[in-house]
Amino acid sequence: MSGKVAVCAVAQIKNEPDIWYQRFQGMLSECFESIIAQTGVTFDMKKGIRNVVTCSDEVFDARTISDSGMTDVVGAHFRGEEKAAQDGINGLGYAMASILSGHDDIVLIMGHCKESQSESRNMCTNLAFDPFFCRPLGMDFLNASAFQAREYMEKSGVTDAHLAKIVARSRQKAAKNPYARKNKAVSEQDVLNSAMISDPIRELHQYPVTDWAVGMLLCCEERAKEFTDNPVYLTGFGSCMDSYFLGDKDLTSNFALKKAAAKAYKMASISSPKDAFDLAEINDACAYQLPMWAEGLGLADEGQGGQWVDSGAMDSQNINLSGGMLNGNPLMLGGLARSLEAVLQLKGEAGDRQVDGAKKAVAHGTTGAAGQHHAVLILEN
Repeated sequence: MSGKVAVCAVAQIKNEPDIWYQRFQGMLSECFESIIAQTGVTFDMKKGIRNVVTCSDEVFDARTISDSGMTDVVGAHFRGEEKAAQDGINGLGYAMASILSGHDDIVLIMGHCKESQSESRNMCTNLAFDPFFCRPLGMDFLNASAFQAREYMEKSGVTDAHLAKIVARSRQKAAKNPYARKNKAVSEQDVLNSAMISDPIRELHQYPVTDWAVGMLLCCEERAKEFTDNPVYLTGFGSCMDSYFLGDKDLTSNFALKKAAAKAYKMASISSPKDAFDLAEINDACAYQLPMWAEGLGLADEGQGGQWVDSGAMDSQNINLSGGMLNGNPLMLGGLARSLEAVLQLKGEAGDRQVDGAKKAVAHGTTGAAGQHHAVLILEN
C-alpha cells in the first residue's frame, strides 16, 4: 500500500440559508447519485464500497444517533458505517487511516447539516460546555470567540478595519463560487456599521446560518484510475485537541493548530509552509480567525496578523478563493468545504476562481470553543 490516498470524486449541493423544502436524506441523495455517476463505483463486497464515513450532528438534526437516519441513503446497509460528529475534515482523516492501513480500498464520505432547523445556533453550541460551571453562564461559541478575538487583536495588531476588509473580500470571492451561499455584497463600511453582537465581534464578522450536504469518494492510489482520470492525492493529515476549559489555555497560542499542522507537514514532507502551497482554504467562522489561523498554519508570521492583511497576502497566497466559511457553511462541515474547494482547484475545475497550474493546497478545519480542535489536510495532484 502506498502512502497516498486518492480523492476520486466530490459532490455538493448549494449552500443555502434554509433548505426547508427538503429533508436531509434528499440533500444527501443528490450528492450520492452524483458520486455514483462520476465514478461508476459499486457496492460489490469485494471490489466496491464496504465502508462509509458519515458526518452529522445530533443537536442540529434534533435526534439521537443522527447517523441512523443516513445509512440507507448512503448505501451503508449491511456495511461498515462510522460517524464523525466534529468538523467533517476528521472524517477525511479517518478515511485516510482506513485506506493507508489496508483495511479498505475505497471509502465513501457523506456529510450534511441543517443549521436552520435550530431556533438558536448559540443555544446549540452552549451544549458543548461543562454543564455545571459554564452552561449556566450562557457560554457559547460566539462569546468564547469574543474573548479570543479581543486577546488576538491586541497581540497581532488586527483592527476593526482589518476585519471589515476580510468580510468584504469573502463576499467578493464567494460571488464567483456557484455553490456558495448567496449573500449580498457588502462594503468595508457596511461591516464597520454592523451591530456589535459580542464585543469585538460584529454581526457581519460571523458566518451566517447555513444548510448544506457534501460527498467524496476516496480510494487507495493503486485503484484511483478505475474511478477517475484526474485524481487528487491526500498526502498529509494532522489533528490536535486543546484543553477543554477556556481558562486552562492561552487563547492566542494556536497550540492545537500548530501541532496539527506540524504533523500534516511532516507527513507530506513540507518544511516551509509559507511558500509551499498554491492555495489555502482556512476555516474562518469569524473574521478574526482568518489571520489567526494563518499564523498557526505558518502562512503568516507570529503576532503579525494585521500586517499580513495589509500586505495583500490573502490574495498573493490565494486564501479562501471559495469565499470561506465566513460566507456560509454549516459549523460542522466547514473543514469538508475547505477540502472540497481544494480538490476542485487541483482538478482544474474551480471555474472563474481557478488558480492557474495549482499543484498543492492546504485545507483546514476547526471545531469547539475558540478553536479547541484543529485538523490540517495536505492535497496534491
